[in-house]
Amino acid sequence: MLILSRKKGQSIIIDDEIEVFVIGYEGDQVKIGINAPSQVKIYRKEVLESIRENNKQAVTPPNQMQSIKDLAALATEKLKKKE
Repeated sequence: MLILSRKKGQSIIIDDEIEVFVIGYEGDQVKIGINAPSQVKIYRKEVLESIRENNKQAVTPPNQMQSIKDLAALATEKLKKKE
C-alpha cells in the first residue's frame, strides 16, 4: 500500500489516466474528486461489496425452492390418489 500526504487542491495520478484530487476536508471526512476515462468503473467500497453480495444471491437458488418442490410433489401425489 502506498501512503501519501496531499493538501487541499493537490492530486495524484494513477496509470497516466486517473487523477485523484483532494477537494477538501472537514473533521474526519476527506472529499476527493476522481477524473478517469468513462470505461473505468469507480465504486465506493461498500457499494461494490453490496453489488457482489447481491450477484451471489441472484445465482444461488433460494431455500424456498425446496419447499416449492415439496409442495408440488405433495399436490401431484394427492391428484394421483383422486384418480
